[in-house]
Amino acid sequence: MNNEPSVPTDAPAQKKVYIRTFGCQMNEYDSDKMSDVMKAAEGYTPTDDPEEADLILFNTCSVREKAQEKVFSDLGRVKHLKKKGVLIGVGGCVASQEGAAIIERAPYVDVVFGPQTLHRLPQMLEARQRAGRPQVDISFPEIEKFDHLPPARVEGSSAFVSIMEGCSKYCSYCVVPYTRGEEFSRPFEEVLTEVAGLADQGVKEITLLGQNVNAYRGRMGDTDEIADFAMLIEYVAEIPGVERIRYTTSHPNEFTQRLIDVYARVPQLVNHLHLPVQHGADRILSAMKRGYTTLEYKSTIRKLRAVRPDISLSTDFIVGFPGETAEDHARTMKLIEDIGFDASFSFIYSARPGTPAAALPDDTPQEVKLARLQELQAAIEENVRRISASRVGTVQRILVEGPSRKSSKDTPELMGRTECNRIVNFPGGPNAARLVGQMIDVTITSALPHSLRGEVVVAG
Repeated sequence: MNNEPSVPTDAPAQKKVYIRTFGCQMNEYDSDKMSDVMKAAEGYTPTDDPEEADLILFNTCSVREKAQEKVFSDLGRVKHLKKKGVLIGVGGCVASQEGAAIIERAPYVDVVFGPQTLHRLPQMLEARQRAGRPQVDISFPEIEKFDHLPPARVEGSSAFVSIMEGCSKYCSYCVVPYTRGEEFSRPFEEVLTEVAGLADQGVKEITLLGQNVNAYRGRMGDTDEIADFAMLIEYVAEIPGVERIRYTTSHPNEFTQRLIDVYARVPQLVNHLHLPVQHGADRILSAMKRGYTTLEYKSTIRKLRAVRPDISLSTDFIVGFPGETAEDHARTMKLIEDIGFDASFSFIYSARPGTPAAALPDDTPQEVKLARLQELQAAIEENVRRISASRVGTVQRILVEGPSRKSSKDTPELMGRTECNRIVNFPGGPNAARLVGQMIDVTITSALPHSLRGEVVVAG
C-alpha cells in the first residue's frame, strides 16, 4: 500500500531566475545578491538554462570592449522568450551608463537597474507588472543597498563580503566612478557582523571586496571615529573561525604603512597580494592619472617584502595606451623583471565612452599592440612556471574546495588553493568527502603550467 502523501497536480511551479554575469568579482558578488533578493522576495531558484527561466537578468560590465553592443546581442538571443511571459532585466555598469537608452533600443526589456539599486528588483518588477511599462532605476542610494539585502547564503567554506562601493580615483581610462558612483564604505560593525555570521556557518576564508578596497573608511557606531582598512582586517582576524583573509582590488596610492604593518601582525592575511600597477612607464601612468610613479610602486613592494619576503604578487597591465612608445613598453617589461609578478590580468587598451582617455590620439597599429601584449604575457608566464617549480617539495597549507575537474568515482581527486592562490590537485583517498572545506597540509609533488599536484601530509 502506498502511504506517500499525494501532491496536488495544480501546485504552482517554482519560479526560476537565470543570471548571466560579466566582469569583476564585484559583479559576481552582486549577482549572488540578486539571486538572494529574488529568492527571499518571490521564491525564485537559480537555473543555468535561460529557456526554463521565468526571469532573465544580465549583470553587465563596462570594462570590456564594445560592452554595450554585447548587451544588445545577448538580449537579442533571449527576446523570443518574451512570448512565454519571461521577464528580462539588465543590471550592472552598462545599465548604469546607458539607463533608459536600453529600453529605447530594446523595448522588450522590463527593468534596468544599477549596482546600487539591485535590492529594489522585486519592487521594480512589481511596478512593471502594475504600471504596464518598463522600469529604470540607476540611482546611487549608497548604503541603502546593504540595509535591504537578505542574509548571505553560504555555499562552501569561502565567502565574499563587500565592504565598500564605488571609486573616487577617476583614472582617465576607467568608467567605474561614473557607473558605480563615488567611494562609500559600509559601517564598521555591519561588516564585522556579516563576517561573524558567515564564520558561524562554517566559512573559513573571507574575501573583502571593493573597487578600491584599501580606501575603506568605515564609520564606527554612533561615534565620529573612522576605521581604516588596516583596522578592519585586524578585527576580522579576531573573529573565531576565520582562518584566511583575502581582499581585492586595491590601489597603490592607498597602500599605507599601517596596511603593510598588518602583514607583519596578522597571520590570517594570506601571503598573496593583487596590486594593479597598469604600466611601467611614468609618462603613461601620468596620462592614466594613476597618481604614482614606478619608483613609488616598487618602494611599496620593497616595504611589503621586508615583512613578508615570500609574498606572491599579481597585478593588472594595460598595453597600448594612447601614446605608448616602444620605450614605454620596454619600461613595463623591465618592471615585470624587477618585481617578479606571479600572475597578471593584461589587456590591450580599448576606449570607454565618456572617459577622458577616449579623446586621446592613438596611432599605434593594432598588430604592434598585440605583439607587445604577447611579449608581456610570455614574460609573466615564465615567472609563473619558475615560481611554481620552486614550490615542488614544499609543504603548502590549502583550503579544500571540492572535487577536481578530473575526479571520478573510481579515482576521487580533490582541489584546493594555497595562500598564494595556486590550485593544487591531489588524490582524495577513501575519506575525500570529509576533507572538503578543511584546511590541510599537502606536499607539492609536481608543477603544471597553471596548477600544482600534491599529496596529503599524513601525521606520523
